[in-house]
Amino acid sequence: MAELSMRDHKRPFKDYRATHFKWTCSDDGRVGTITLNRPDKKNPLTFDSYAELRDLFRDLTYATDVRSVVVTGEGGNFCSGGDVFEIIEPLTRMSMPELLEFTRMTGDLVKAIRRAPQPVISAIEGICAGAGAMVALASDFRLGTPGTKTAFLFTRVGLAGADMGACGLLPRMIGQGRANELLMTGRSMSADEGAAWGFFNSLHSAQELLGKAHELAHSLADGPWFAHTVTKTMINQEWAMGIDEMIESEAQAQAICMMTGDFRRAFDAFAAKRKPAFEGN
Repeated sequence: MAELSMRDHKRPFKDYRATHFKWTCSDDGRVGTITLNRPDKKNPLTFDSYAELRDLFRDLTYATDVRSVVVTGEGGNFCSGGDVFEIIEPLTRMSMPELLEFTRMTGDLVKAIRRAPQPVISAIEGICAGAGAMVALASDFRLGTPGTKTAFLFTRVGLAGADMGACGLLPRMIGQGRANELLMTGRSMSADEGAAWGFFNSLHSAQELLGKAHELAHSLADGPWFAHTVTKTMINQEWAMGIDEMIESEAQAQAICMMTGDFRRAFDAFAAKRKPAFEGN
C-alpha cells in the first residue's frame, strides 16, 4: 500500500465534534473556537480534555478551512487548571512511569499549540490558573478583562514552578525577575500587571472580550495566513539560534513568501488601491 501523503490527511474541521469541550466554527470555517465548558468548577482540565485538546491542535495542521483559533471558557472564567479530584488526587497514587507519561502529555499540549499553523488567541476572563495559565501562555495572543487573575499555582501544591514549559516561556514574555516571583510564590498576577508586563495584548470589558477576540481572529484569518504561519514558525525556531542563523533563516523564509501568489496579489491590490484578498498560496 502506498504511503499516505500529507495531502491525503487534509480535511475541513468545521464539523469536528468535540467530546470534552465545545468546538464551533464561523460560517466560513476560517475561525474555530474552543470553549472549556465546566463552568461549575471554573473549567478545569481532566485527563481526557488534556488529550483531546492536544490531539485537536496537532490535527489542525491538516485543516483546509480553519485559519485562526480562539480559546475561551464558560461562566466568567477561563480555566482553573487540572481538576483537583479527577487529576491531582489520582496522581498521588501513580508510579513514576505513569507520572512521567502524564507530565509529558501535558507538555505535548503546549507543543501542539505552539506548532499549530494557525494563530491561537486566548480570551481570558476571571480565573486563569495552573494548566489554564499555560494554555494562555502558549497562545500567540492573550486578551483579558480588568478582573482577570492569572496564577501559576504549581508551588501551592508542592510542585516545582517548572511545568509544561513555564520556566522557558514565561521569562521570555515578562522577564526573568517577574517570572521568578510568579513561579516561586504562586501568587496571582493582576490584569493590570499582566498588561504592563506584556502578558496581555489588551484588556476589554467582560461583555466585549469574546467579540474582540473573534474580531482579531477574523482579521488574521482574512490576512496573509500563509505568511502568519511562517512568522509563527520562525518565532518558535529562532529561540535556539544565534544572530547569523536568525538572519539567514529569515532570509530563506521571506524568499519563500515572495514566491506565493499572496505576495503578488498584495502588490496588485496596492497598485489598484483596493484591499487584497489572500488565498494562502
